[in-house]
Formats: sequence, structure tokens, C-alpha cells
Amino acid sequence: MGPGGVADTLLSGACVLFTLGMFSTGLSDLRHMQMTRSVDSVQFLPFLTTDINNLSWLSYGVLKGDGTLIVVNAVGAVLQTLYILVYLHYSPQKRVVLLQTATLLGVLLMGYGYFWLLVPDQEAQLQQLGLFCSVFTISMYLSPLADLAKVIHTKSTQCLSFSLTIATLLTSSSWSLYGFRLKDPYIMVPNLPGILTSFIRLWLFWKYPQKQDRNYRLLQT
Repeated sequence: MGPGGVADTLLSGACVLFTLGMFSTGLSDLRHMQMTRSVDSVQFLPFLTTDINNLSWLSYGVLKGDGTLIVVNAVGAVLQTLYILVYLHYSPQKRVVLLQTATLLGVLLMGYGYFWLLVPDQEAQLQQLGLFCSVFTISMYLSPLADLAKVIHTKSTQCLSFSLTIATLLTSSSWSLYGFRLKDPYIMVPNLPGILTSFIRLWLFWKYPQKQDRNYRLLQT
């Protein structure tokens, strides 16, 4: 294996390691729900949208024949589905949770039907699915901007997770490099906003240091 092959293998491993590390940050929410037997202070939509994102990128990975994308997003989809099931178990508003889940799954299934039945050409499927995955990922990275505005307004980073910020920065950087190596803009471009928003968060952590009590720190670790 030449130097380029070694570099690609290391980069692929970094993508897997950092992304699974980012997905595992949801374990703190899982532990919190189990300990309190409630979903107080736990947001449901990030679990659901990440699951849909994983399933979309898994389809792209299968179509492209990319093992790194397949492994990462298959494991990610399993983890996010676990978080969703636990949230549903403890949520007092099960009907709302089920309705949101069914709606997004319905959209995903219609998308699958469109790509596999109405777009017979594989190259066209790859391009259109890649575009959809890219737009969806960018929207996920930009969605926390409201939280950043709240931080600036309140001068407090209490609502932000430092560990998740670091995990997002490492994950976005590794996938941007991976997409660059593959010359795949659908992988590279959507991760650039993740790098940008992560640096903004780090700047906010520096400007407004967190003052956490011991119990809060334990929940975030």
C-alpha cells in the first residue's frame, strides 16, 4: 500500500471514529432520560432529523459503493433509532412524537420511491441523492444558529455542549477532507458549515465561559 493508500485509510478511520464519537454524545441524553424517567430538557427533533440524515447518507453510500459512508451511517441510524425509542418510551406526548416520526419517514419513503422508480439512471440517482443529502446536512448544521443568537443575547453558553462542539468540528473537518480526497463535492461542501459554526461556538465558549454545577458536568460527560 502506497503513501496515498495509507493516508486514505487513516482519513477513513478518522471519519468513522470522530462521527461515531459525535453520535455517542446522545448517550448523555439517554442516561438522563433513564435516570429521571422523563424527557425534560431533552430535544426530540435532533434525534429524528439525524436518523433521517443517516438513512439518506447510507443510501448514498450504498449507491456509491463507499464502505466508510455505509459503516458510519448504518451505526448512526441504529443509535439514533435507539434514542428515538427511549424518548418515545418516556415521553408523555407519544402521539406528537409518533406523528413527527411518521411524517419524516413518509417523506423519506417518497424520496426513495422517486429515486429508485422515476430516476432509472444510476449516475443521475447519485447526483440527485447527493444533492438532497448535502442540502439536508447543511440545514442541520445551520439549524443551531438560533441557539447561538440566544447565547449572544443572554451572554451565557449554558445551552451549548462543549464536547459536542469539539466532536462536530473534528467530524466536519475529517469529512471535508474525505470528500476533497474523493473529489466528491456532495460530501465535502455540506461539512464546511459545520466547521464554521463549530469555530463560532468555540469563540462563544471563550467569550462567555460556562459556570456549571457538578451535576450538570456529570450529565454532559
